[in-house]
Amino acid sequence: MNLKKFVSIAAVTAMSVSMLGTVGFAADNEITIGVFEPQTGENGGGGIQELQGIRYANEMRPTVTIDGTEYTVVLDEVDNKSDKTEAVTAAQKLVADGCSAIIGTYGSACAIAAGPIFADAQIPAVGASCTNPQVTTGNDFYFRVCFLDPFQGSVMAQYAFDEGYTKVATIEQLGDDYSTGLAAFFKNQFKSLGGEIATEQQFQTNQSDFKAILTEVKASGAEAIFAPSSITVAPLIIKQARELGLEVPIMAGDTWYNTTIIDNAGADYAEGMVCSTFFDEADDSSEATVNFVTGYKEWLNADSARIDRNGGNDSIVGNTALAYDAYNVILDAIEAAQSTEGSAIRDALAAIEADGVTGHIVFDEIGDAEKDTAYIDIVKDGAFSFLKTVTVQ
Repeated sequence: MNLKKFVSIAAVTAMSVSMLGTVGFAADNEITIGVFEPQTGENGGGGIQELQGIRYANEMRPTVTIDGTEYTVVLDEVDNKSDKTEAVTAAQKLVADGCSAIIGTYGSACAIAAGPIFADAQIPAVGASCTNPQVTTGNDFYFRVCFLDPFQGSVMAQYAFDEGYTKVATIEQLGDDYSTGLAAFFKNQFKSLGGEIATEQQFQTNQSDFKAILTEVKASGAEAIFAPSSITVAPLIIKQARELGLEVPIMAGDTWYNTTIIDNAGADYAEGMVCSTFFDEADDSSEATVNFVTGYKEWLNADSARIDRNGGNDSIVGNTALAYDAYNVILDAIEAAQSTEGSAIRDALAAIEADGVTGHIVFDEIGDAEKDTAYIDIVKDGAFSFLKTVTVQ
């Protein structure tokens, strides 16, 4: 996640997970929804924020009605540990537990790894923020409520070009489908607009020293940096860039819309950082969104452990709101299907139309939400500030 806060959040999470126990097969008048999220590892911070959005949704809407019978929705939470191999094991557990549907996961690589397991078991999965196109491609049982990397890659490339940057450096994480995919879409779009990629730098998972990479970036004459990565390495890249005297704007994708990055990089270093995001809590154009923001903040502040797991504050990141929407879309599909069977819920999801707190949700034939709008936020005076909305026609 981040550095200082990651340590505290990981500790709280470990205690939280130890108290959760496990969920077995659903009892009479219960329906089990699997929560397939990283609670530890590199993506643990983001996974926990999605988990909390799901828990809040479950408290707000704890039941569904099927054929006149009210069913209690039970959450079966597993930790995929931000690891592809562990993701397979976690997915197999959810299948064995008899889940009717799955929510998750934060981190496209784990979603891609687990996808075939859910499909083979004919259990539908709805991702909140897994943005790589491969998550749903060729998998009739995987859906998602977020926009995709090709879209936000294009959005950020357009933003960079419109800002007048002619040479941009990219920094991406090897082996991470989110990072390499988003960087690729950015580079293709930026070059098609007439821009130049000054240098393409890569780093390994668990790397913490970026000085050599950033020295190359500085020497390239890049006017800006695009660095899609996890929450964990973001403050390291920002801080080390500034310490090297690299003062060019730094841009990223949705994972960087997280106040813990500002906290751990330092507000002065993070100033001016720009990212795309799925959601902005300051958006008051929808009554559903306003009610969600008010209610979720009250829920967070009612328990200090929830605040700690959120990064020490009550700000609402996009993936939390998306996870809330994913839960409600699944329950809408269950009630539309009037069934607890995975295949029936899957068919209902394919036909669903819903208004979520992150916007209108309709799935295309691949299972991707047909969304056309992204928020662009900038760090100003130590906090995220809405900059503009970008819509693709």
